[in-house]
Amino acid sequence: MNRGLSEDSRMAGIGEGGTGETILEVSNIRKYFPVRGGLFGSPTGWARAVDGVSFRLRRETILGLVGESGCGKSTLGKAIAGIIRRDEGAVFLGGRQVGFGKEAKDLRREIQYIYQDPGASLDPWWIIGWTLREPLRVHTNLSRSEIDERVMKMVRAVGLSESHLVRYPHEFSGGQQRRLGLARVLMLNPRVIIFDEPTSGLDVSVQATILKLFLRLKGQFHLSYLFISHDLSVIRMICHEVAVMYLGKIVEMGDTKSIFEHPMHPYTKFLLSAIPEIWDEGKQRRTLILSGEPPSPDQLPPGCRFQNRCPLAGEECRRSEPELVEREDGHRVACFHSSRVERIDALASVEQ
Repeated sequence: MNRGLSEDSRMAGIGEGGTGETILEVSNIRKYFPVRGGLFGSPTGWARAVDGVSFRLRRETILGLVGESGCGKSTLGKAIAGIIRRDEGAVFLGGRQVGFGKEAKDLRREIQYIYQDPGASLDPWWIIGWTLREPLRVHTNLSRSEIDERVMKMVRAVGLSESHLVRYPHEFSGGQQRRLGLARVLMLNPRVIIFDEPTSGLDVSVQATILKLFLRLKGQFHLSYLFISHDLSVIRMICHEVAVMYLGKIVEMGDTKSIFEHPMHPYTKFLLSAIPEIWDEGKQRRTLILSGEPPSPDQLPPGCRFQNRCPLAGEECRRSEPELVEREDGHRVACFHSSRVERIDALASVEQ
């Protein structure tokens, strides 16, 4: 799969990625959820799911967002798309702020979100043709014939046919449902698509086909992607840049080659060590073991959030929270000891 996808990625123009112009800017987004307890369920604290995240997505590029479960990736994606309200922060699309009022409705629909399980967002009582036409009926003034023409264009673009329009969601496989989810969001001519674990639960061969489709459509419709995934192998293959998230914050961000070949945050180093590899008896396999558990999002310690699991942590880490700053050209990291990350191989527990 890797060889074929890699070749397709080059054919799709993924190498350099876009024009360098910013299409999406995320500024200091925060989203907290109440932790309820007591007799009447009153809030006893706040879980900081997303806690001051900022980044820029360049036009026609793919930014991968990675991190372990519960770090806030999906919450961040939904906050950017306007599915949930942000507590603080702003989102700008093409330089214009994306709000929540009626005046921002047209701009907000240009950022589309595809759920991890696209089948759950398809009405089981509607045939697919009705589901695909609905966004155009609600958001546009197109005629019936114009709507039908656009529906057929998008169905063909994702590799399906007219016969699929009269079927119900349960009649489609997981891969086909992902194609339908993509066709649905393309109806409104988005500029940015946020994918939430788009290949989870798919066979390897189906994953490759779906990823190739994503790349082809990106070029065909001049799209920009925020690609949320736990699959680091996929991230490495298709993303131009990578942002690593831990407990509500981005701790490292840079171009994909730099992140994978020269990680500068201890957490990133542990994540990359966990990527499965085909066993080679002539090569010694060393997997770094990340000890401990992350603290609860409503009981975060002062200082660095990774301190209780980091073999490099010192007094400064327990006292102050590191900021995300540029250490090398375009490579940003939030760590006081980024220059010592290579020493983790000697300090951490390993599995051979």
